[in-house]
Amino acid sequence: MWDFFEIIKEKRQREKEKQHTQEVEFVKAKDEISRTVDDNLKYIKELLVDNDDIVYREFYCMNVKCATVFVDGLVSREIIDRDVIKHLMIETSLMDEDISQINAYEKILNYILATADIKEVTSFKNAILDLLCGETLLFVDGSNKIIRVSTRNFPNRGIQQPITENAVRGPRDSFNEVVRFSTAVIRRRVRDTRLRMKNMKLGRRSQTDIYLVYIDDIVDKDVLNELKQRLSKIDIDAIIDGGMIEQLIEDDVFCFFPTIQHTERVDTAVAAIYEGRIVILCDNTNTALIVPATIMTSIQHAEDYYERWHIATVIRILRVIAAITAMTLQGFYISISSFTPSMIPPDLGLFIAATREGVPIPVFIEALFLEFMLELLREAGLRLPGPIGQTIGIVGGLIIGQAAVQAGIISPIMVILVATTAIASFAVPAYNLSISLRLLKFVYILVCAALGLYGFILLSLIILGNLVKLKSFGVPILSPFVSFEIMDYKDAIVRLPTRYLWARPIFASTQQKIRMMYEKSQPPSAAGENR
Repeated sequence: MWDFFEIIKEKRQREKEKQHTQEVEFVKAKDEISRTVDDNLKYIKELLVDNDDIVYREFYCMNVKCATVFVDGLVSREIIDRDVIKHLMIETSLMDEDISQINAYEKILNYILATADIKEVTSFKNAILDLLCGETLLFVDGSNKIIRVSTRNFPNRGIQQPITENAVRGPRDSFNEVVRFSTAVIRRRVRDTRLRMKNMKLGRRSQTDIYLVYIDDIVDKDVLNELKQRLSKIDIDAIIDGGMIEQLIEDDVFCFFPTIQHTERVDTAVAAIYEGRIVILCDNTNTALIVPATIMTSIQHAEDYYERWHIATVIRILRVIAAITAMTLQGFYISISSFTPSMIPPDLGLFIAATREGVPIPVFIEALFLEFMLELLREAGLRLPGPIGQTIGIVGGLIIGQAAVQAGIISPIMVILVATTAIASFAVPAYNLSISLRLLKFVYILVCAALGLYGFILLSLIILGNLVKLKSFGVPILSPFVSFEIMDYKDAIVRLPTRYLWARPIFASTQQKIRMMYEKSQPPSAAGENR
């Protein structure tokens, strides 16, 4: 029997290797470009057959035949009409010098075209890729080169406010699905010549543009090389969203806790770049991925640095308590009330017993039922239109909870606990961490229902042990608590005043740890005047 499974396994491995060795090219086009416009247009029409959104425009520049090819909807028609076709058809007729097939290409490239971004293309593969990315191809009779004119103008929804990371104080702009908009808003804030935006394409068929954004002399080169290596190993048909990249490069796919931070706030991404981390921007995605990441970076928020230090510290402590509460409160209550009720104060124990009088189901069944209904209402509220979603969440929760209590199926104390854990999960800024805590909450309920307080302690130790060994691109996810970087404790749970945060966190290279100069002997105003 074992040999049978081994044979099946080896057969599947051979099939996988055979499929992997078969090269799947994104652009199945030839390299050579013909010198005649008609042949080139005929080849493109055969290659991209049944694509009615591709526009072919043939015209003459004096006596030389030319043609433009572009994808309708991805280009700016104004640029093509005004700066390409108009210049070639009308303004060249006013020139004193004649244009022939011998010098037409050079004249058009260097003297006639009035667009800022043009490029020579010598391969049909690259030309077709540029065409499908929103560029315009210009063919000139007598030349075996193509002029690529930058005319991209994608449909977009503009720069809007963040939806999942609201803040009272701070910038209101967020990332956009068009990756060029996302790079622009970062470039606007980081005016450093050492800022790097490295372009890569992922997906054999989608050829999705991604950008690695970092500051060259601050980033840790080991982390950067590790990230590039993991990205280079991605071999998939299409990258639809940045979340797919996150799943393909994360350290541990079986861990509940996220090892990659994602954000839709531009200021959060820029702050991470200045800390020495790497931001991954993906086309068609309105969120950015940030590596490395820790638990504390998921609990912190950009607004923490816009408020005074004591306010930020209190809010951070509140978030840490909320994260622990959202994960463990239900399990702790079940383990205490079902196995060790003697640990509850007498008055509180009598009150809980009175509220549970007549309830026919065990405590953990109560918890599972209410948590299931809460998650169901939350998911239904997300999928419905905004006003209806809010209504079903509030009305559904009130009606179901009140009806269940009056029917004697659920105790009032359990409704309070479920509502508390739900509110606590909303207090965690990072959505992916909040979901992980909600999933672990169900694990706590089941383990504590089976083993009681021993199960609660055992599961907590297992999770803590897993977190201790878990890393994000070489950085411990529990940093700075396990890396013993004393300077990082200034900006962990407690945030000291900004003037004392002169060192970058653990993410930066060792040569660029200092980010602020402050003279302790003088007040900030006097020190600034002397500098």
